[in-house]
Amino acid sequence: MGMSSIIDPSWHPLINGHPPLWASGWGHDRFGIFVEITIHSVTQRLRWIPQGWFTMGSPQGEPGRFDWEGPQHEVILNQGFWLFNTPCTQALWQVVMGENPSRFKSPDRPVEQVDFNRVEEFVKRINELQEGLELSLPSEAQWEYACRAGADTALYTGNIKILGAHNAPALDPIAWYGGNSGIDFDLDNGEDSSGWPEKQYPHDRAGTHPVGRKNPNRWGLYDMLGNVWEWCADVWHDSYEGAPTDGQAWSGPSGQRVLRGGSWNFLAWYVRAACRYHGSPAFRLVSLGFRCARVQS
Repeated sequence: MGMSSIIDPSWHPLINGHPPLWASGWGHDRFGIFVEITIHSVTQRLRWIPQGWFTMGSPQGEPGRFDWEGPQHEVILNQGFWLFNTPCTQALWQVVMGENPSRFKSPDRPVEQVDFNRVEEFVKRINELQEGLELSLPSEAQWEYACRAGADTALYTGNIKILGAHNAPALDPIAWYGGNSGIDFDLDNGEDSSGWPEKQYPHDRAGTHPVGRKNPNRWGLYDMLGNVWEWCADVWHDSYEGAPTDGQAWSGPSGQRVLRGGSWNFLAWYVRAACRYHGSPAFRLVSLGFRCARVQS
């Protein structure tokens, strides 16, 4: 499989059966353990991502592959971590930051048009609001490991067949991308998508969608692929030559930051577990958001 979890049976992410002090609640379901944080009546769920190892990057021949997705290499994550089960919503951003920069406004949609520095400010502020919270952006390795959730295929549900620029049927159950993001779009300020080529479904207006509407991966994470790109903590490198093998964020001289997951207005080949992209920290795009992580200590 190229991926495994290394779980210490004597260790558990809950402390004596109770959630961490920074959590407002917890539970267990078919996806595993979750905790919740509540900030001024807005609740965000975090899923437990167990420690383990995986093969990062894509193999030669994966449909849509870019050269900067290699070389494939083994990464060992010796610590499990918590991860938002959805991208950060506009509701959570609003209660922390006091404003909403998003174009496609609704509380349950992902926040977008947030640059890297503004996201760092959000992380600082939310941590100040809840003692012991200690959120951060995930590293690129943490992000891909969590997205794959045990899969070594292009998608966490299996392989991808790309029939056209905006047409990969395997994406439809799990992701909002350029082929389907105009379906059931319910705002009046959608992007004109009438000219997008080779769409899976016909549509004329498109944009983001409320989080959690597509099928999650087996660890209970929604919208890891599609809806909005997500900032990661790493500085961009043009390949994985010399990349960390311990799951830590990669530093370096580049001014660019790593983006992951693809989005509602991107082509099918960007919406894969191994696909990585980059952008200036000043980018404020209608297709760019984030989710937070917390390493258990």
